Amino acid sequence: MTTPSHLTARRSRALSGRTRAPGDKSMSHRALILGAMASGTTEIDGLLEGDDVLATARAVQAFGAGVERTGPGRWRVTGQGGFRQPDSLIDCGNAGTGVRLLMGAAAGYPVSAVFDGDASLRKRPMKRVAGPLVEMGARLDWLGEEDRLPVQVSGGALAAIDHTQSVASAQIKSAILLAGLNADGVTTVAEPERSRDHTERMLRAFGAEVGVEAVGEGWRVSLRGGQRLTGTAVWIPGDPSSAAFPLAAGLVVPGSSVTVEGVMLNPLRTGLFETWREMGADLTISNRRTAGGEEVGDVTARHSELSGVVVPEARAASMIDEYPILAVTAAFAEGETVMRGVGEMRVKESDRISLMVAGLRACGVDVAEEAEGFVVAGGAVPGGATVHTAHDHRIAMSHLVLGLAAERPVAVDEPDMIATSFPGFVELMRGLGADIAAST
Repeated sequence: MTTPSHLTARRSRALSGRTRAPGDKSMSHRALILGAMASGTTEIDGLLEGDDVLATARAVQAFGAGVERTGPGRWRVTGQGGFRQPDSLIDCGNAGTGVRLLMGAAAGYPVSAVFDGDASLRKRPMKRVAGPLVEMGARLDWLGEEDRLPVQVSGGALAAIDHTQSVASAQIKSAILLAGLNADGVTTVAEPERSRDHTERMLRAFGAEVGVEAVGEGWRVSLRGGQRLTGTAVWIPGDPSSAAFPLAAGLVVPGSSVTVEGVMLNPLRTGLFETWREMGADLTISNRRTAGGEEVGDVTARHSELSGVVVPEARAASMIDEYPILAVTAAFAEGETVMRGVGEMRVKESDRISLMVAGLRACGVDVAEEAEGFVVAGGAVPGGATVHTAHDHRIAMSHLVLGLAAERPVAVDEPDMIATSFPGFVELMRGLGADIAAST
């Protein structure tokens, strides 16, 4: 089957129906890595089977873990109590979370591994992770441009550190904690603002003791080295970052009512839902329950008359991946939506600030770009553009949602990258009534 060079979204009739989002991407990476670090068997249910997570599955297999798919979303990881010396380089594809967490985990063992990725991942900075690992005693050798992949990590004999983050980053925190599992002493990470806490929660599920202490608006996480992990059962709820796309379509396409079942409602991941409500969104949550150590629920979005808001900068850590789709809903809102303090968007799979600004402008939306954010002035959305995505899945999906309510069709290039985080996205959206089709 030939992969289409473009996808085009056209103004759709009212969307309706119930669906499920793919498994949470952050938890999927962590379940595979911790399962490989543990002794015994880890049974994972609900794993996201996107390209990024599959790259992490191959990586932990290269480090000596047994990895087996036992059914749709069901995977078994058989850990050997640590990482073994790999026979070849560790190719992480486009997985930024995967490579940074794997670098941290590998640094704790007496192995030497070369980490690499695709052209997009090679552009993403790695020094913020590399610096703390070197401070702990790991050796990192840049094999090309400094601060960029490929990099060789040689680990073992680490010493604990006290690290204070300059920005809230779950990836950096997690890399340090995973290295700290095999470091001498107690490793601590202090954050000025709270970032997602899936690593802390999952470490406990695997049998580790993790301390968390509130410090002002942030917290201090501590982990004693030398602890051993034991395989366990992990259930992964729906990814709120993926659920955001059909829910956003429900908000902006007239007459729509869309429900996404089983969405993770961890309060450190629901900043977008809070922002939408402030904009006047008809967003309701039902069937709240606890599963896999996380609160989950069924989220329903109905077409709403939205108003622009100023998004608090402190909320960025809880929704950094959702700003592209927030910008799309802001395009249909009355007034300005101000998004600042989100400079981290510039070092994701792409410079997401510049790409969203360019895409929205091409579709006739009034948007102002700033160094650390952007401002969208909402109203009518003409559409009628082909948007360059720079091979970024969230840029592509966001603009396809835009096209469902714009006056004229919106196309995106390089749509194959959507599979990195949301396999089956087009089929899911079509099932709700969205008019999205392949084009050339």
